[in-house]
Amino acid sequence: MSPMNAPDRTPDRTPEPAPELEELARLLPPPAERDLPPDRHRHHKELLMRAIDGDRPRPAAEVRPAAGPRSRSWSSRRLLRPAFALPVAAAVVAGALVITTLPGEHDRSPEARVPLSEPGSTQGAVLLLDRIAAVASRTDTRPVRDDQYVYIRSVATETVHIKPVKAGKLKEREDWVPQDPRPTSDGGVFREDGKFVPIHGADKVPAGIGRPTYAWLASLPTDPGALYERIRKETRPVRGQDFDQTVFDTFGTLLGRGVMPPATEAALYKAAAKIPGVVQLPDAADADGRHGVAIAREDHQLGERTEWIFGKQDLNFLGRRTYLTRTGERGEAGTLVWANAILERSVVDKPRQIP
Repeated sequence: MSPMNAPDRTPDRTPEPAPELEELARLLPPPAERDLPPDRHRHHKELLMRAIDGDRPRPAAEVRPAAGPRSRSWSSRRLLRPAFALPVAAAVVAGALVITTLPGEHDRSPEARVPLSEPGSTQGAVLLLDRIAAVASRTDTRPVRDDQYVYIRSVATETVHIKPVKAGKLKEREDWVPQDPRPTSDGGVFREDGKFVPIHGADKVPAGIGRPTYAWLASLPTDPGALYERIRKETRPVRGQDFDQTVFDTFGTLLGRGVMPPATEAALYKAAAKIPGVVQLPDAADADGRHGVAIAREDHQLGERTEWIFGKQDLNFLGRRTYLTRTGERGEAGTLVWANAILERSVVDKPRQIP
């Protein structure tokens, strides 16, 4: 994935990278003077650092008040590899990115190798996404006010090496994402290793595909065909990546991290079924070790497969992962590139507030 990201790519006009940085060309944000929204920078950090979202002990799959599984108030499903608004600083030495290990990691790491499965079923993807859309349409999600924050707890692997790929231990993270649709440089707050860090962008960014607030998501068309064309039109291409994969990643960000009206969420799942190459896989595991069914797509240009993982019974969104599908200089086929797990998602009234 897709690991709670994860979306938000380097435009075609980005200068050609040096040979040893080819792998980073699609991950690093463009220079600050460009007009890429700050929230897209945060996404690129998640793609590169693989260190999104915090967690505490694993909660129930649903993140709603403790009524019944389908009568709770907030949907815990969904969420892009991609997250929001944090410029990235990376040190690259001889083609390798090294991240210092800090307190706050989990004691274990996900399996470094993913068993390669069959290509998957295209028709199965259509049927599964239709089932997930039906569940989403029945979710009792209350509207989110512009002055509120989406709270997300999750874990994700750190990337400790780019060539060859090596995914490190799980990092914990909590995010408080502002929902004010007005142009703002406030990207909210995150907590990692026990420290709160405000997120500030250089430019005032309005709500949109780069900063998907509840109000913006609620404004999207609910006709799957129209919605698919809208997302595709607003997705920026990434040099070296299959554009349909970039669209798939954009959908993953919106679905994995957003809180939205049930009709919008259902339409997004149905629209995702229109992405060429999307298939259904019978089994996959998120970064927390939870197994489920998966919606996946392989980028044959990069030799990677990204999966969205859902609970087999309740179809709740569990997380995302990405792994290599062919052997090369980046590693052997089946090598885990990144994984995350969304452990809690809710809505709060202010940053640093715990649900």
